Amino acid sequence: MTEREGVEAVTFSALAKRLGVSQAAPYRHFKDREELLAAVSTKAFRETGDELRQKLRRRTKKSALATIAHTYLELGLTRKALYRLMYASHILGRSPATSELYQAADEGFDLILAAIDPALDEMARRRFALKFWTSLHGIVMLAEEGILPPKIHKISVRELADELVRDTEIAIAAAGGR
Repeated sequence: MTEREGVEAVTFSALAKRLGVSQAAPYRHFKDREELLAAVSTKAFRETGDELRQKLRRRTKKSALATIAHTYLELGLTRKALYRLMYASHILGRSPATSELYQAADEGFDLILAAIDPALDEMARRRFALKFWTSLHGIVMLAEEGILPPKIHKISVRELADELVRDTEIAIAAAGGR
């Protein structure tokens, strides 16, 4: 439902109709639409984390950061509505740090953090992870909006992500990491 019709189409009545249950049934599980969307978002973050962990275990020559970048690009560009929901400020931004949603979202950041050389001090690792994640998220969002290629410098989104990975790895090495 989210992918085909967008987040705006997710309502309790549409959900009930699609599931073939009474209009009141969704209210037995969720207090309101925001809670329903938070649950969908939480599930998406968990599934993305599971997929990332599997890909990281199976990778051969590709670096961990490249694996993460390509996975996020694929998710953001093929499942646009879900990606937007996952990072929707009215959902994620209002969730307390102790919420299941916030914890699920944080797992993705932790995977990025784990990909950065542990020889670096913790603050440097966190800064590299944050810069990498925000840049990657920016690439996904701008590409999804159609603002990136071919309009800007004739570079593909994947090439841009690969450059981000390379530049991040060079910066980590320059900071004393590997």
